[in-house]
Amino acid sequence: MFGQLSGRESLRDLVTVLDAHRSKCYHLGLGDRPVSRNAISLANQTRDFRIFEEFAFFMMEEAGRECTTEVFSLGGSVYAFDSTTISLCLSIFPWARFRRRKGGVKAHVLYDLETHVPSFYHITTASVQDSKAMSAIPYESGSYYVFDRGCNAFAELHRINRLESFCIVRAKQDLKFKNVRWKRRLPKDILGDAEIEFMEDTSFKKYPESLRLVRFHEQEQDRDFAFLANAFKLPALKVANLYRNRWQVELFFKWLKQHLRIKRFWGTSENAVRIQVGVAVAAFCLVAIVRKKLEIKRSAYEMLQILSVSLTDKTPLRELFERSEVTPVVQGTPFLPGFFDEKRLPPQFNGTLVLSRRTLERHLRQLKKEGRIEFRGAPKTGGYFGTET
Repeated sequence: MFGQLSGRESLRDLVTVLDAHRSKCYHLGLGDRPVSRNAISLANQTRDFRIFEEFAFFMMEEAGRECTTEVFSLGGSVYAFDSTTISLCLSIFPWARFRRRKGGVKAHVLYDLETHVPSFYHITTASVQDSKAMSAIPYESGSYYVFDRGCNAFAELHRINRLESFCIVRAKQDLKFKNVRWKRRLPKDILGDAEIEFMEDTSFKKYPESLRLVRFHEQEQDRDFAFLANAFKLPALKVANLYRNRWQVELFFKWLKQHLRIKRFWGTSENAVRIQVGVAVAAFCLVAIVRKKLEIKRSAYEMLQILSVSLTDKTPLRELFERSEVTPVVQGTPFLPGFFDEKRLPPQFNGTLVLSRRTLERHLRQLKKEGRIEFRGAPKTGGYFGTET
């Protein structure tokens, strides 16, 4: 966790930073002995990755509970399921082979579109498709699940339907079906809204019930989309809007790869890779929880950058993340003529004023223009002094 939040690129980098803060390691729970590379490397190989995965699942549950919001107001949670591939060097990670000369792992993530935190993740080799990983998802009754075109696994979609949940998946172009009934009056940008059944025997055996087919025209890109759904009471535009919000999981993958360490690993074994991915997800959830509880107005990126240089400080978190919008100005007596209106100062004034930076700079420019003050000293260490009158 320290390595993820501080942005360490390698195991040597992590050990060097910990050694520089050796006096604080005991209070961080790392013991009173120096942390060595051999110790961390051995832990990456021998400690079960499921311990860290369970901790990541716990943090995801806590973050989802803390960041609960009502965005779509559908009476249930809304999830998007997708995956991202993490490329690995095949000569260093031989267990991660998925092509002849390439290696990699794939993280299948169930992302909550309302709380903006992941709800579940599953690590496989890069050769496993999303449709095969759908069986690992812990479905919830009454929730909505949005899938991309690669998840046309009709057996899993029927399983969602039996659990009284709802699914929305982008349909393939070669889908063979027959219309059972359809709507004639359609809202703007909706090209079709019909109830269908599959014509192929294999597809009908996997999903023997009827589905809803919604055709939507996206004006900005001038493209047509087709969606399969089992939510018959949901408005057609709402179905298209839910799929449009599925793009948030792609933004999550981009943020995770850019700001956390899941592209360079501190170990070469499968156990080490799984541990590092689990800790990265836990770190993301930790930042989300702190941001929500303390009502911090900074972005998650800004918080992560501040934490990277403040992990060993004793500064309270709220004070650490607060934005400094005012600058304290201490004035002695007597006041510079024209700098402040002494008649408007309160009677309990003790010589200390709090001004915004913009107000202070305006006063300095005016006094300098009138010749009442002058700048003396070096540009970085000097200051303004009153001129003799």
